Formats: sequence, C-alpha cells, structure tokens
Amino acid sequence: MKRRVVVTGMGAVTPIGIGVESFWNGIRREQIGFVPITRFDTTDYKCKLAAEVHGFEPEKYMDKKSARRMELFCQYAIAAASEAIADAGLVMEKEDPWRAGCSVGSGTGSLQAVEREYGRLLEKGPSRVGPLFVPLMISNMAAGNISIAYGLKGKSLNVSTACATGTHSIGEGFRSVQYGELDICVSGGTEAAITPMGIAGFSALTALSTATDPARCSIPFDKDRSGFVMGEGAGIVVLEELEHARKRGARIYAEVLGYGCSSDAYHITSPAEDGSGAARAMRNALEDGGVRPEEITYINAHGTGTHLNDLFETRAIKLAFGSHGEKIKVNSTKSMIGHLLGAAGAVELIACVKEIQEGFVHRTVGLKESEEELNLDYCKESCSMELPYALSNSLGFGGHNASLLIGRCDL
Repeated sequence: MKRRVVVTGMGAVTPIGIGVESFWNGIRREQIGFVPITRFDTTDYKCKLAAEVHGFEPEKYMDKKSARRMELFCQYAIAAASEAIADAGLVMEKEDPWRAGCSVGSGTGSLQAVEREYGRLLEKGPSRVGPLFVPLMISNMAAGNISIAYGLKGKSLNVSTACATGTHSIGEGFRSVQYGELDICVSGGTEAAITPMGIAGFSALTALSTATDPARCSIPFDKDRSGFVMGEGAGIVVLEELEHARKRGARIYAEVLGYGCSSDAYHITSPAEDGSGAARAMRNALEDGGVRPEEITYINAHGTGTHLNDLFETRAIKLAFGSHGEKIKVNSTKSMIGHLLGAAGAVELIACVKEIQEGFVHRTVGLKESEEELNLDYCKESCSMELPYALSNSLGFGGHNASLLIGRCDL
C-alpha cells in the first residue's frame, strides 16, 4: 500500500541566500545572483558571469577537521541538511536509525579535487596524488557524509542524472518512504562546479550564456536567451511518512503526491524535439498523485535559458496538458539563481513549497518578450493566487526527465 509522504524540514544554500528564509526573501525581492566569476581568472574564457555562493563558512556546520575532509559540494550538502533536520525538529536519538535514510545526489562530484590532484600528478608524479583524492571526489560522498553526520542507517542513495539529479533524488526518497522502506528520508541535491573545467566544458558545448549584463544573462523563455548561467549550492528536504510526522507533532509544509520519470532516448544533450519525454514524466507524476491535468495551475519549469530546452519544454507542456496549458502559470527560478545542475531540482522544489504556503508565484525575472511558439504564461510578473498543487520539472543531459507533484497537506 502507498503511504502518504510529507515535507517536514527544508534547508538551502543558494547564490541569493544561505538558509531557506534568506533564499525565499531573495525570491520575493526578485534578487539575481549573477556576478563576475571570482573563483579563477576568466581572461581567456568567453563566459564571465556565474551565480556563486558568497559568505559560506563551513565551520558553522561542521568542525574544521571534518571540513578539510570534504569538498565544497559536500560542505554545501551538510549545511543544507543541518538546516533541514533542525527545521524538521528531528532528534535522531529518538528515532530508529535503520528507518531513517538519505537520498542526496550530485551531478559532477568535485571538479575541484580532479583539477587539483591532476595538477599534482603532472607536476610531481603519481606518488604525490592525495590519499583522499577518490573519496573527496566521488559524488556519493554527499549522501555518505550526511548519513555519517546524523546516523542515518537506512537506505542511502546517490542519484546522478545530470541536471535532473535533485528531482530524481527527492523522487527516490519519496518512493522509499511511500512504500515503507523508510519512515524518514533526507533528500535533495548539491553542486559546486564553478571551476575552470566546469566553465570551460559547458562553454565548449555552447550551453553557457556569454552575456556580460547580469540583468540579461539568465533569461529563460526570452527570445534573446543565449544559454544558462552556472550556479551552485544545495537543497535538502526531510521527507517523512505522514503518521510518523503526526505522532511526533512535526510541522508539515506540503505533501509529495506524485513522481514521474522518463527517458528521451534521443540525444546526449538535446531534449526530444517534440517534448514527448518530458510530457510523459509530467503525466506520470500526475497519474501517480491521482491529480487530473486540468487541476494543475502552476509549473516550476526546468527553464534553463538555452534555446532548445525552453522551446522543447514548452512543447512538452502543450503535449501534456493540451489547451489547458495556456491557463497554467509557468516560471523559472533559474532566472534568479542560475542553473545549480544537480542541486537545481531540489532548490526549485523548496521554492514550490514556499509558493504553495504563501499563495505566491514568482516572476521569471528578466523575461521581456518570447518568440512566437513560446506562447504560454511564463510569469512576466509575480502574482498572488491559491495553489493547491505545484509541478516541478527537471531535464538532464542524456535524456533524463523527472517531475515532482506536491500539494497542500489536507489532513
């Protein structure tokens, strides 16, 4: 039997604020996080802007020894997890650790570790490569470190599906609680790929915006969009079986109702041109949650700001919802925080939870005018409206599609 699953805690590290409250205040203010890259010299790079996290102090969330044994993507994950677990009011000493798990993914792991240790290999030889290089680099260490820090002895997963990682990770955590494998699952995504190789690699794909105006660099669904802006950070939610949450008097933010996936089986970087893969993921999520397409009034789109993604995701929404798609509010949180890759879907789900709570749909900041085929309501202005449901989409390189359906929790 399916069990009901709710969100009882949230944590975020983002380019417009560390902590959910700070992040959400930034969203309400329409704050953009795009600044000249400070992590390395971009003189020879076409891409000059990114959405960096500023003011992050790992020692606030872990001791110095632990921080030295974690790369930045893991530090972000620990910080967001610590906020989410505290927000949920979880006291792990009172919980069965074998019924508490973790599903946190990263798309790239640590490019910093790869660059650093490869430099040592070339300059000083193989004997000088650090003994912790592999455990520092590999993407599963976010989930591993969170589990170690909080004694989560149940299922521990690292989903890595590129830009769909955060959404898949929360979806798989949802499934694990829904079908009784866990009572609690700390779930989400994390990423820190603003590095020379990260920027150079995505630039070589012509995926990154080369705009130098922060106000016009990340403009999803705009006719002048030219690519996405690299972001970084982490989003973590605590998923919990409803009765378990009620028994301990937990505050419930929202209910996770459905999770849908598909594969385009089409191209390593481009979504399917007709939008059929993403449309199937959305419809699967709705069917899983028992919600009719015409009941959906809001979608948080993947909305990267690349020419093909925004066009093909628009086609997917039209295919999934037919004429009703024209009545749906569609926005992109990436218009403010950039593309957090493996963390994107998790942070965007947190935005969805806050929007449901406050009855508020944020603007797609920077959007001025769309081309003819992009004729949905992409939220040129923020608005207040009742939101019984929110659908959040993520599409990853390789054709990975994932959608999460959440709603108000009516007990």
